[in-house]
Amino acid sequence: MTAVDHMRRIFGYLWPRSLASQLIVLLLAAIFFAQALSIWIFHDERRIALVAAARDNLLARAVSIAELLEDTPLPLQSRILEASSSRFAVFWLGETPLARDPGQSRFEQRLQGILSKRLQHDQTVHVNIHADEKRGPKVRRTKDNDGDGSYSWRYVPKNERPPNLRKIMNKPEDLSLSIRMTDGRWLNVATSYRPPPGAYIPLLVQLGLTAVLTVLIIGFAVRRVTRPLKTLSVSAEKFGRGEEQEPLQLSGPREVQALTSSFNNMQDRLTRFVKDRTRMLAAISHDLRTPITSLRIRAEFIDDEENREKMIETLDEMATMTEATLRFARDEAHAEGAEETDLGAMLQGLAGDQKDLGHDCGLNLEKDVTLTCRPIALKRALRNLIENGIRYGGGVSIFAATTNGEVIIRVSDKGPGIPEDRLKDVFEPFVRLEESRNEETGGIGLGLAIARSIIHAHGGTITLKNGTASGLTAEVRLPTR
Repeated sequence: MTAVDHMRRIFGYLWPRSLASQLIVLLLAAIFFAQALSIWIFHDERRIALVAAARDNLLARAVSIAELLEDTPLPLQSRILEASSSRFAVFWLGETPLARDPGQSRFEQRLQGILSKRLQHDQTVHVNIHADEKRGPKVRRTKDNDGDGSYSWRYVPKNERPPNLRKIMNKPEDLSLSIRMTDGRWLNVATSYRPPPGAYIPLLVQLGLTAVLTVLIIGFAVRRVTRPLKTLSVSAEKFGRGEEQEPLQLSGPREVQALTSSFNNMQDRLTRFVKDRTRMLAAISHDLRTPITSLRIRAEFIDDEENREKMIETLDEMATMTEATLRFARDEAHAEGAEETDLGAMLQGLAGDQKDLGHDCGLNLEKDVTLTCRPIALKRALRNLIENGIRYGGGVSIFAATTNGEVIIRVSDKGPGIPEDRLKDVFEPFVRLEESRNEETGGIGLGLAIARSIIHAHGGTITLKNGTASGLTAEVRLPTR
């Protein structure tokens, strides 16, 4: 088994079976995916907006501080710069500009123009942006001492560097600003603003509430659809077993009501059709009894003894077939109700009856083998299988067990078996293969046909299989409910 097959097997095992569970899982997956995509998109937009707002605020503050320093005595300037600095930005005055050259990009030039207009003393402004709002920090350019323009804090003389300059300039979202004062010094501003971490807890709470409401709403909606479908499924199963069902009430959405109505119509038509055929079969079998009896009486007056015996034998066989057919039709016309049945007790009774008659009949039975069935009909089907095996195989062994929601019954005989190409033929009415299994004529060929009809009416299956050396096994599988 390949890794792909193994993964498919695991996925198939974990994937829910019911319609409601599948819809809930798919909707939750769609919600989580959509929310994750929205968080990713809007979180990026939020970061861009915060960075832009922080940058504009810093530039406006730098202009105000530059104007303030022009009107402030020299001893107080250091205190103003210290009060203006924070953990995200540092202000200082020095002989060397932090941004050695004006920014060359269109955005940097636009910012430099705006700041120059706001300054009252027509000072020179250099703005260097070292990070892209969308893609984050740029790769710093390394230049030698002879290079023109630098984005590195290392070109600031050590005696002019503020204590936290290196820490600020080594973080993302860097911006360098230098404003030339009227006394020739440079007001330098270095910033490294990083937006605060996203508030994921409210988003997770929102996502959790959405998921809970989705489960509740979808669960209610799907339950409204699946409840009548489940009722329809149970009724169809019972109808397949031959139980008479009352017409189902129409409920649920319009499509489900249409399906229920179609099922009710189908059930009514099939029931009427089966009853009509059964009544017709019973009528034909009943009507044949009189002419067969009349012919038998006339046959008694034939002088030729050999012909008389053959005709009487044939008529007796026809009478037996007619009585069996009539009995089967009557049983079908008066179908019994289904009830919880102890299958073990039923099989023990059947095996005991055969032992009392001196036949070889073994029984291997698991404990507590029960199922819902029509006990009289099922008993007749099993009796036919057991008697068939004893008649043609000399003896039978019966095995019964419950596994995977179904009852398995095996009736194995010790006879010569049946040709493989005739295994299905023996289930047809009036088909006998006594020439293949025994020299004696046994029955009229309705036993297995009746057994199959009863087993199928219970929603089960029956199959015949030859043994390895000899013998034939009839396997019956019946649902437990």
